[in-house]
Amino acid sequence: MSGKNQGLGMLRFLFKRIKELDIMKKTLPTAFVFIAFLFPFVLSSCAHTSTPVPADSDKDGVLDNYDYRYDQHFVKRQYYDKCPTSTPPGVEVDQYGCPLDTDKDAVPDYLDKCPGTPAGIKVIDNGCPLDSDGDNVPDYLDKCPGTPAGVKVLENGCPLDSDGDGVPDYLDKCPGTPAGVKADKNGCPLDSDGDGVPDYLDKCSGTPASAKVDQDGCPLPVTSKITPHAAGAMERGIMEKGRVKLDIKFDFDKAVLKKKYHPEIGKLADVMTKYPDLKITLEGHTDNVGKLAYNERLSQRRVDAVKKYLVEKFGIEAARLNAKGYGSIRPIASNATKAGRQKNRRVEAAAEYTTVINK
Repeated sequence: MSGKNQGLGMLRFLFKRIKELDIMKKTLPTAFVFIAFLFPFVLSSCAHTSTPVPADSDKDGVLDNYDYRYDQHFVKRQYYDKCPTSTPPGVEVDQYGCPLDTDKDAVPDYLDKCPGTPAGIKVIDNGCPLDSDGDNVPDYLDKCPGTPAGVKVLENGCPLDSDGDGVPDYLDKCPGTPAGVKADKNGCPLDSDGDGVPDYLDKCSGTPASAKVDQDGCPLPVTSKITPHAAGAMERGIMEKGRVKLDIKFDFDKAVLKKKYHPEIGKLADVMTKYPDLKITLEGHTDNVGKLAYNERLSQRRVDAVKKYLVEKFGIEAARLNAKGYGSIRPIASNATKAGRQKNRRVEAAAEYTTVINK
């Protein structure tokens, strides 16, 4: 019999016994009579209807729905499962039954390939921050967005600039520009007068356009005519090309002239004696082994030794001779090979003006 029918039966029973209640009212307190009258209704309201056991479809420990009558002791607060069917087995969930998302990027931890993403950073489907240019530096850290594909970058996402001239390596047509030298948009040292000698090496800035210059960027002097002579190799080199390489070699880290090279210096003395107006600059060069400053000093000592021998042995006026040590900054071959380094260790004689041999 249902609780409702039980209540109705009780009412009928009470009405039949109304007379007895009237008698009770005369002999019993009113409150007791009132309670006795309501008792059947209270009993009906407490009639227990069976409640289904709450379900946990995804077995994550958070019930799909919850009836507080099921947990009579209220051991812990219960929540409905907000993700009842989408949580994979074994995935750790929060109090609402949804997979944990520790960094709050809307990608649950079990799918997040980049846990710990800072708050507010946009991410892709795998939870990693956006990297629009694909340089492996996320956009929120990338100081140079839009880097072309395949270009090597630094930690801040900017392309490498090995020589620090402000032009990235992938655009730099003159890699290895010395530190502090101003470069153009192509990464090449500035050459303001366009004479082919960069400003930082140009000793004669402002050379007129189309003027021929020497390696220092200075215009070649007015030529002088000489009487034709049968010219040797050294004479032809100086007269026709303006310079000649002397066959002089020094021991490692030494600046002492060996006797076997005296004849080579004698040939240069003969040319200078033959042409008394000729002035020569002796240039010393080394390979790139060792420090730049040391190599420059070493090359200077070597050309000074050649100059001294020309003056003291052959009587060439010191005023007609200049000596300049360049160290390793003017190679004529690659320093990557032994043969190239040997070519770069040299002494050259450069005429301060060119001459024309009459035919």
